Amino acid sequence: MYELLIQNEGTAYMPPVEENVKVTTERQIVPGVLEFSFVDTGIHIANGNPVRFKDSNGAEVFYGFIFRIKRDRSSIVTVTAYDQIRYLKNKDTIAYTDMTAAGLVRLIGNKYGFGLGTVAETGWKIASRVEDNVSLLDMIANALNFTLQNTGDLYLLYDAFGKLNLSFLGDMYVPIVIDAETGQNFDYETTIDSDTYNCIKLAYDNEKQGEREIYMARDSGNINRWGLLQYFDKLQEGENGEAKAAALLTLYNKETKSLTIKDACGDSRVRGGSLIVVQLDLGDTKLQNLMLVEKCVHKYGESEHTMDLTVSGGDFCV
Repeated sequence: MYELLIQNEGTAYMPPVEENVKVTTERQIVPGVLEFSFVDTGIHIANGNPVRFKDSNGAEVFYGFIFRIKRDRSSIVTVTAYDQIRYLKNKDTIAYTDMTAAGLVRLIGNKYGFGLGTVAETGWKIASRVEDNVSLLDMIANALNFTLQNTGDLYLLYDAFGKLNLSFLGDMYVPIVIDAETGQNFDYETTIDSDTYNCIKLAYDNEKQGEREIYMARDSGNINRWGLLQYFDKLQEGENGEAKAAALLTLYNKETKSLTIKDACGDSRVRGGSLIVVQLDLGDTKLQNLMLVEKCVHKYGESEHTMDLTVSGGDFCV
């Protein structure tokens, strides 16, 4: 049996949960969410109370704080809690120079009192950046995006039971296989309607020379196949235009294929950002690949644990 504890003014409660406890995490920097309902039997809880959840094996799944409480006429109380990434939505102004994304995570963690776990070194340094009236979450997301665009390396920020962790994608592997036996159903879609670009155009306003420099990368074959799908952006000082254009073309010059696996056998090690092996016959293709979990929804019941997984990788994107 799982363990769900709510702490309120020195008293710990274990509410009698109705149906499932749901835990949702994503690859993108968004708060992890814990949701559950119970019959009101005089339990006294309040917004801001800490919540701890462990699965039936004692694995530490979620630690966060209550942000929403709903009640109805049937005395059903519905609770929504978020992990500490929710507090990264706070806005401020930060200016920094010659700093890596990892350095920015440590700076924000120490300055604002976030618990820090393992913070991987990201290597690539941002020459200069002013984040004015921007959420702490977006500051970190911007730094990680610059790192991805200029190096091709993807790093993930997430909360692990009360600690902010920054990990390289390659270190997020979970040794499980999702196949026809472990995944009950799936939704599969292909599109070029979003996040598909076969031409990259980057501009840098060189104030010293008084001119605009243009850097381009394009795939003529895919332009003939799909029509022109152009991505345009401006370069920051210190960025390599040719390298960034090439990296962006590699990243976006493909169909977007989406796959959501429903009611797979639950494994608490899997979260948004995990890498797992998926082996499924999707009709027009047979998938046997290492996939990135974009979104993971765990559903913990009294006797059953399942999870819904939105995955990407190879030609599959989100």
